[in-house]
Amino acid sequence: MKVVGSTSTMQLSPTNGDFTFVSSTEADDLSGTIDAPDVKLNMGSDNAKDPYATTFLRKRGYGWLLEVDEDDPEDNKPLLEELDIDLKDIYYKIRCVLMPMPSLGFNRQVVRDNPDFWGPLAVVLLFSMISIYGQFRVVSWIITIWIFGSLTIFLLARVLGGEVSYGQVLGVIGYSLLPLIVIAPLLLVIGGFDVVSTLIKLFGVFWAAYSAASLLVGNEFKTKKPLLIYPIFLLYIYFLSLYTGV
Repeated sequence: MKVVGSTSTMQLSPTNGDFTFVSSTEADDLSGTIDAPDVKLNMGSDNAKDPYATTFLRKRGYGWLLEVDEDDPEDNKPLLEELDIDLKDIYYKIRCVLMPMPSLGFNRQVVRDNPDFWGPLAVVLLFSMISIYGQFRVVSWIITIWIFGSLTIFLLARVLGGEVSYGQVLGVIGYSLLPLIVIAPLLLVIGGFDVVSTLIKLFGVFWAAYSAASLLVGNEFKTKKPLLIYPIFLLYIYFLSLYTGV
């Protein structure tokens, strides 16, 4: 540091080299620039040392201004995934129900072992639409029969020693309405031929009952299989009567 006076001059060794003090008479000859301090806000990791501005905001209780909300991947799921709807899985189960023959190579047990709700509900609603001809108040009745009919089959299966859940029975009974939906257009075409119409109705009921019973009635029932197959058969007869009005 250098101090210049009016009467004497004193030379001091500067320690930091930051400032130089001179007399007012020499101030007119001075010129220079002052560099602005490099202050940066560190928005990164909490492990890094906070700079002055960040520390100042945090001490004054405004640290929330520095927080950055990270997007939650759970909030960016598609709607079908949010509702747990797998269209490919539903399509595969529909094929398993419509083609129940083991020789076709379908893994039909997936209908029972991996139950879902939206697929059977869609099938029941479709059956309701073709059954009521615009009388939408009957839809609730058909859904009620589906729910409580499946509950009856479930309770009977548990009493007979079966290892099935209510969700599995609900899904299988719902999907197995597809054969009745398939024969519905045929009944409209050949409705005037009583014998042929009756045969198609019986074929549809046996088709639906076989699809459901082959999935629900396992080897654990042994000699009790007819006790469960018969009420399943009656349930689909009742569903068919809701369509035909008989």
